[in-house]
Amino acid sequence: MSVLIHAIEDGSVAAKYALMPGHVLISINGREICDVLDYRFHMSAARLSLELKDELGCIYSLNVVKREYQELGLEFESYLIDRQKDCRNKCVFCFIDQLPPGLRASLYFKDDDSRMSFLFGSYITLTNLNDGDIERIIEMRTSPINISVHTMNPALRRGMMGNPRAGDALLYIPKLVGAGICVNAQIVLCPGYNDGTELEFSLKELCGLAPGLQSVSVVPVGITRYREGLPPMRAFTKDEAAGVIAMIDRFGTDMLDRYGERICWPGDEFFNLAGLDIPNNEYYGSYPQLENGVGMCALLEYEFNEALVLEACALEAGERVTRKITIATGAAAFSLIERLATQVMDRFPGLEVKVVPIVNDFFGHMVTAAGLICGGDLISQLTGVELGDELLIPISMLRHERDLFLDGISLADVEKSLAIPIRPTENDGYALLDAMLGRE
Repeated sequence: MSVLIHAIEDGSVAAKYALMPGHVLISINGREICDVLDYRFHMSAARLSLELKDELGCIYSLNVVKREYQELGLEFESYLIDRQKDCRNKCVFCFIDQLPPGLRASLYFKDDDSRMSFLFGSYITLTNLNDGDIERIIEMRTSPINISVHTMNPALRRGMMGNPRAGDALLYIPKLVGAGICVNAQIVLCPGYNDGTELEFSLKELCGLAPGLQSVSVVPVGITRYREGLPPMRAFTKDEAAGVIAMIDRFGTDMLDRYGERICWPGDEFFNLAGLDIPNNEYYGSYPQLENGVGMCALLEYEFNEALVLEACALEAGERVTRKITIATGAAAFSLIERLATQVMDRFPGLEVKVVPIVNDFFGHMVTAAGLICGGDLISQLTGVELGDELLIPISMLRHERDLFLDGISLADVEKSLAIPIRPTENDGYALLDAMLGRE
């Protein structure tokens, strides 16, 4: 495989050596270039022997001398260079299989690409990798790697993931850890499948790989109202959720005593299901799985309280805030956001903050995460509500470009329908307080 050079960066090493757009990069120092990881790993050397092919199909070589790690300056049509790898599994709990028809096409793509795990933190199953791919990860020190494990029982994993390779792929985990690759593991827990004694077995096996295995998160299965034709699945009961937390904490306490880090944590949603308070900031250590919903609430509250102390100084200096706002969030975060709103109103008497929990009618009421609230639900549930000067929403409700909700309704359309400016806010305590106070 070879890759097409799309452009040359002005003033770069590639421009100095007169490399041309439209030519194909075949190899660097004899190593075939297939994607962005190949390119970035091999172009870091100070002396490069490039093999290329021009627009007429003639192959030629070019020797390049530069500083070690200096950028070469080649640009490609896509960031990964080649096609992103999709998922070959048919998991019984797959959230994408539970999406309704008619959403934008990108939402139905199932990513299972080790490069995306390294570059952007997404989770992979290892089922579409072979021994050569694993050796490449080890050679390039592609670390950390985030792995969707779900169970360490090979037979159960094959059944839950609908892939005959799913069991054998578990052998790659100790190989990666043994080679010094940092691994974060995820378990999507499904009642009646991989919980109970199966969860205990999986935690024992994974914790046995610590400290090379950096973390294990256990999150409850997400269930939408579109599970037609899929295997039966139910939510955890309050008592079951409390039992899951107790089991994970038993392993976590043991790991804390041994390595100074808990290693394994339940997702925030388990505490909501169990009706238990989210633990404090210290419980989560270095927050290795924050983006997986592990410790997000604790960190938000910790940051918010820090920011509030700083803002109190501004109030004592004579600053006064007079405004009325509404915050729309999911049912899972409602109690936390309402508590934070009460704290800030106590400090700033001229500020009025109303917090509204949005029920997820689009995906179903069992979906409580703020990031899965759609524009249509905001419109239907906030129309006629006195919203004040501004509406705050978590930025996670919007796609990366910050313009569309999951149901395809635009931010501008929601603003127009509700006749109010909307401020998408980062999941950051300082940013949330600034937004409440009306600051940029």
